[in-house]
Amino acid sequence: MEFGFALPGRGPLATPENILRMAARAEALRYDSIFVTDHVVLPVSMARSVYPYSPTGRLPGGADQDYLEPLALLAHLAHATRRIRIGTSVLVIPYRNPVVTAKTLATIDRLSGGRVILGAGAGWLREEFEALAAPPFEARGAVTDEYLTLMRRLWTADPVTFQGRHYAVRDVHALPKPAQRGGIPIWIGGHTDAAARRAGALGDAWHPIGLRPPATLLPDEYAAKAKQVRAAAQRAGRDPQAVRLTLRCPMQVRGPRAKAAAGERPLFQGTAEEVAGDVRRYAALGVSHFVFDPTVPDPKAVLANMERFATTVRPTLRRGRA
Repeated sequence: MEFGFALPGRGPLATPENILRMAARAEALRYDSIFVTDHVVLPVSMARSVYPYSPTGRLPGGADQDYLEPLALLAHLAHATRRIRIGTSVLVIPYRNPVVTAKTLATIDRLSGGRVILGAGAGWLREEFEALAAPPFEARGAVTDEYLTLMRRLWTADPVTFQGRHYAVRDVHALPKPAQRGGIPIWIGGHTDAAARRAGALGDAWHPIGLRPPATLLPDEYAAKAKQVRAAAQRAGRDPQAVRLTLRCPMQVRGPRAKAAAGERPLFQGTAEEVAGDVRRYAALGVSHFVFDPTVPDPKAVLANMERFATTVRPTLRRGRA
């Protein structure tokens, strides 16, 4: 099993100092990956959009918050780290020109020595699509599929010709290619039926976020959706087992002196034994890479939690004990 952390690209923790400290600590603790997230602008009013990972349907923190650009941040992390993989979770694919995005990511992959993962999504914020003059919100799924197909071709073929409904390019060299043979891995974000189909047909991995409510991905639900991913891969003529299963979720290992919160325990939050048990439940479903989010806006607490997981949970998983 592999483990990573989502860095705070927005809100009060999104400072260069915090991000670099967390990235350095993740690497020192031998985590496998760090990820950054994506928004370009946040409209003052999001009344026509529903954020899929919050009970209120609204983006936590509201619109008036710092949000660091993910590709610029990835390039910085490529320089600041040496071993750990760096990725997006997730990049909203329709927001950017696919040829420019493919070129930028290939360059960062070269700069990092082949460590980039492209977590990719279709987007949810209609008002942001409009502010960026992106393709129509209603076409975002088809645009995402087409752009990802083109980007993979730009990473693996030369010269490149592509004719799609939403983009066309003829006889161009897109060089250099990424350092990774076969191109940059594409992890498809989202928990919808469309995301499961996209992951099976186009992705190297399925990369949903497990939050509740309303986007519940309890073990039974995750297993059912993973079957959809595998079936989509089969229909696309791909090896279903070649599509990795991942999960991103909040994680908190409770310190020895901390008391349990009242009410139902959230998954991946509790004692070291409880968190290890949750990891095992999803690993039994085929999950091979977990990406953890902070649960509190406190940099010292985030760093301490990273260390507790690395020292009290991860060793028990490797030894096969609870």
